[in-house]
Amino acid sequence: MTAETAGATAGATAGRAGRAAGDAGHWAPGTQILWRYRANGAGHPHICRPVTVVRDTPDLLAAWVAPGTVCVKPELADGTPVHREPLATRYTKPRRTVLSCWFGTGVLKLARPGEPWSVWLFWERDWQFKNWYVNLEEPRRRWAGGIDSEDHFLDIAVYPDRRWEWRDEDEFAAAQHAGLVDEALAARVRAAGRAAVERIADWDSPFRDGWENWRPEPHWPVPRLPRDWDR
Repeated sequence: MTAETAGATAGATAGRAGRAAGDAGHWAPGTQILWRYRANGAGHPHICRPVTVVRDTPDLLAAWVAPGTVCVKPELADGTPVHREPLATRYTKPRRTVLSCWFGTGVLKLARPGEPWSVWLFWERDWQFKNWYVNLEEPRRRWAGGIDSEDHFLDIAVYPDRRWEWRDEDEFAAAQHAGLVDEALAARVRAAGRAAVERIADWDSPFRDGWENWRPEPHWPVPRLPRDWDR
């Protein structure tokens, strides 16, 4: 039995609960939804992470990716992990999607409506806070069962001492070379990055809000991946 088959029934139930809550406007804490990313330049989802809603208000969506969650991720058609393929061909070779368990301690994702990034929080195994990660992306589109976005390659790591650094600049350049990011989009992504850096310099939300002290509810089950994750 595959992980996808094992999770289908529970995932479908969680999906129905998520749709019902989503149709009401906002999801209640504990609701299981899907956090998806569309393939760049293609439009269909190629990354899917079942998450548990921590908070959903007009100002913020917070969601938890639990350790051991079965997710969907892309890999090259020959089975090569994306990060192991040389940059020169990483974004030009054919791909497929595969199932993969989320490893590590889990991640808390924070997203404000309309902002072209989300902020992720990472911890060590003993819950010692590690860092924030600003993932530059399309503003999320909500649908009944979750949210959709598109990753923009360029990212920013932010540390507890308020230092920050650009991440994945080489991937951003390679994506431009491969035609996945045109000149207009590249300019928009850089502008978003500068705006995020200003937010960091001012130590504005969410960095000042104490989310590093947050912990998941112990009774939350690990969300299951529904069979129709790409609906």
